[in-house]
Amino acid sequence: MEEKKTRFDFQARYFTAGSLTPATRQVWIVLHGYGQLAQYFLRKFEPLLEQQVYFIAPEGLSRFYLSELTSTGRPDNKVGATWMTRENRLMDIENYITYLDAIYANELSNFKDIPVTLFGFSQGCATVCRWALDGHPAFNRLILWAGLFPPDMDFKKGHDLFVNKETYMVIGEQDPFLSAERMEEFDGLAAKLDIQPVKMTFPGKHELNLPLLQQFTG
Repeated sequence: MEEKKTRFDFQARYFTAGSLTPATRQVWIVLHGYGQLAQYFLRKFEPLLEQQVYFIAPEGLSRFYLSELTSTGRPDNKVGATWMTRENRLMDIENYITYLDAIYANELSNFKDIPVTLFGFSQGCATVCRWALDGHPAFNRLILWAGLFPPDMDFKKGHDLFVNKETYMVIGEQDPFLSAERMEEFDGLAAKLDIQPVKMTFPGKHELNLPLLQQFTG
């Protein structure tokens, strides 16, 4: 058996909220976590629209049913998306970087002076970091929410990129996925990057927190 690969034109969707005009104060590109869909993830940011922020929400290129198929069907038909899995991961990474670059060029090529925030939630944290390193987004701020830097990144390249950016790590105080060991891992990765992200917490779990989000739009 021989594995082969091919290239072909591919369509993919993304969602936006707000208006992109010369009066726009900020642009946020927000990447969802595992098993989420962009259109529902984006709704969590809608209260921030009054701050003249324009949101762009890409979606993982692989979608799947969230419930297992049983003899009587599925308990529900809910669908989620993922940015990648361990299977054929390098090709998935290359594909989503190409996709994210295309969105950036399509949306922001005529608005180069508006501050851009790259925001990753959970699995979206590693995704947004890989894109920042190996794609072509110009940005001012990186927010990692409930997730870590990817451990396989080029740390020298990452330092050169992130050292002059605003970087934040935000976690819920009751987040079951970010144990003390995981936070030690984050600190170790930040040390390898030789940067000091600002750490922020809120009373919650593996979720977004509106009052804390609002602090970033002031």
